[in-house]
Amino acid sequence: QLTDLLQQYATAFRDPMMLQPPEWFKAFIYCEAFLQLPFFPIAAYAFLKGSCRWIRTPAIIYSTHVATTLFAILAHILFHDFSKSEHGGPQTLRERLVLLSIYLPYLLIPLLLLFTMLCNPHYKHVEKRKRK
Repeated sequence: QLTDLLQQYATAFRDPMMLQPPEWFKAFIYCEAFLQLPFFPIAAYAFLKGSCRWIRTPAIIYSTHVATTLFAILAHILFHDFSKSEHGGPQTLRERLVLLSIYLPYLLIPLLLLFTMLCNPHYKHVEKRKRK
């Protein structure tokens, strides 16, 4: 069952946010469901087609939003006192770094996307010239 799998994950990686998410984390989950997930098929279409420069602005918005939420999550993992958590959270630096490594790709991939959208000449804005 999925609940058993979730329980196993939370226990193995000491991630109490998955079992008892703080209110701010729930807000991020709603953002993911209603903003980020709808972006995926649109972005997949644009990137598979290959010549869709219009994806630049939505990709910048998506990647900055995800990176911002991940900074908060990573800071929580590193600095929160989990000793009062009902479900066992990370206690040692090693446990915090292991949990951090689970979340880190969700920061790195949007940052790579942002870097691509900002620096790749294919996605740079080309001004259209007016015809005389």
